[in-house]
Amino acid sequence: MGHHLELVQHVNAPAEAVWRVLTDIPGSARTLSSISRVEILTPGDYAEGYRWRETRKMMGKEATEEMWVADMDAPTSTTVKAKSNGAAYTTRFTLAPAGDGTRLSMFFGAEMESPGAFAKVMLALFGKLAMGITRKQMARDLEEIAAKAEGRDQAAA
Repeated sequence: MGHHLELVQHVNAPAEAVWRVLTDIPGSARTLSSISRVEILTPGDYAEGYRWRETRKMMGKEATEEMWVADMDAPTSTTVKAKSNGAAYTTRFTLAPAGDGTRLSMFFGAEMESPGAFAKVMLALFGKLAMGITRKQMARDLEEIAAKAEGRDQAAA
């Protein structure tokens, strides 16, 4: 049982510029306004197995999640995963040429790993609300990634 969403953002920059922004995990708190801090757990460059802790403010509260790169094919796609409170999260970014820019697609999925009856009821009641809030946040993230790749960084403003 789970939920997912997909979003697309046109970026007026080449895929390589978008890729640099997407994979700059140490700098992500300067790019994305909802991220307050990042702790790198795996030294080195962005690659499969790279891990970090990301603290975000959502719905007025801060939450820290450990995330890792599950798959990547630079500069066209990457998949990031996380697990928290009995849920498994998958975020996949795909970059494709689009005219003079890049089509940046994002898939986000949340799956309950072993939901009990209560969790199933709560997911049915509040899952769509939570995904609506998540959709707004992810759309803002994509806009801020585009702004950074295009050289018009808004997060620090």
